[in-house]
Amino acid sequence: MQHRTVQDLMTQQVVTVRREAPFKRVAELLAGHDVTAVPVVDGGFRPIGIVSESDLLRKEVVRPEPDGRSPIPWLHPRDRDRAEAETAAGLMTTLLVTARPDWSVVEAARTMERHHVKRLPVVDDTGVLVGVVSRGDLLRVFLRHDTAVREEIVHDVLRLALFIAPGAVQVHVLDGVVTLTGQLERRSLLPVALRLCRTVDGVVAVHDQLTYAFDDRRDEDRSRPSAEGPVASRAE
Repeated sequence: MQHRTVQDLMTQQVVTVRREAPFKRVAELLAGHDVTAVPVVDGGFRPIGIVSESDLLRKEVVRPEPDGRSPIPWLHPRDRDRAEAETAAGLMTTLLVTARPDWSVVEAARTMERHHVKRLPVVDDTGVLVGVVSRGDLLRVFLRHDTAVREEIVHDVLRLALFIAPGAVQVHVLDGVVTLTGQLERRSLLPVALRLCRTVDGVVAVHDQLTYAFDDRRDEDRSRPSAEGPVASRAE
């Protein structure tokens, strides 16, 4: 199974600024390149911070209304200093969360969720910036065609990983939702098959309609052809 990594999805041509970049230059870069944030890098192209649209908009927050009716909102002293900043050094967020190129999509998504950020600068082993990955980049795995998802499940999961005979399990994929029907040889294969299918890039959900021929959890054969009864199913 070939899982997409951050390196596969990240933007490699990254727009960056230096510490001394003036406020207006940062605003021009955001607008001109249609991005919502730019990393701030040092002389070795290592990220030291990031400036986003919200950092720039803070300056509007502290501006007084022309008629003076709306009082200027209270801000933490650090945020007020950033609102008054004139260069990237003063505007940027310095608590930087980064990713590595070999991270999985899952690891990157969990990091974004944990730190409540929308993007991650990607750095190599030496800390040099090599890309940026955003929430939108990670969502591209769900653009995979249903046919590609099905082929990966049939070939990589069922045949190569689980050694399930062709035709024993049918795989239907519609809008990323996988439905598995058919019969597995052993009951213990059920959770494994479902877990592996869920790890395939582009899978939205997995619906399980599988039965099993042998309940190896109880170490007894409940379904092999005999005069004692029909094939056991999970409804028992």
